[in-house]
Amino acid sequence: MSFRLAAYAVCVEEGRVLLARHVSPRSESNWTLPSGRVEHGEDPYETVIREVAEETGCSALVERLLGVDSRVIPAAERTVPGGPEHQNVGIFYQVRITGGQLRPEPGGEIAESVWTPISDVNGLRRSSLVDIGLDLARTRPATGHVAPVPVGGLIQH
Repeated sequence: MSFRLAAYAVCVEEGRVLLARHVSPRSESNWTLPSGRVEHGEDPYETVIREVAEETGCSALVERLLGVDSRVIPAAERTVPGGPEHQNVGIFYQVRITGGQLRPEPGGEIAESVWTPISDVNGLRRSSLVDIGLDLARTRPATGHVAPVPVGGLIQH
């Protein structure tokens, strides 16, 4: 099994969410939240600020912890063919953009970042992480845990 610990930025303002379009030579592009792997010795709080800057060109302020999500993705459902079963542990933060201008990630896999009306999200090919983050932001569960999000249709792991 592979494992990833990552920090996710949920930026919601005026009925819009900040999404990043991830492109990879291994799979179709899809929309996700600004996010990234927590590096060895790095605090996830610092990770989310760093990743927003790297992927979007904007500076961010963490406003609150929204929750933690842990899911196991069976090998058959992974976008990388032939890969092993995978566990993703995501730490979701509510963040506010404080400066900068949206731009593609230099030399990275984020082709663009855009403010997207929340009402348009269901029509996008997107990571399940978008739905998890929006659900945490909407419900703010006291436990910080969200029920499993069904995956299918336009939602991808």
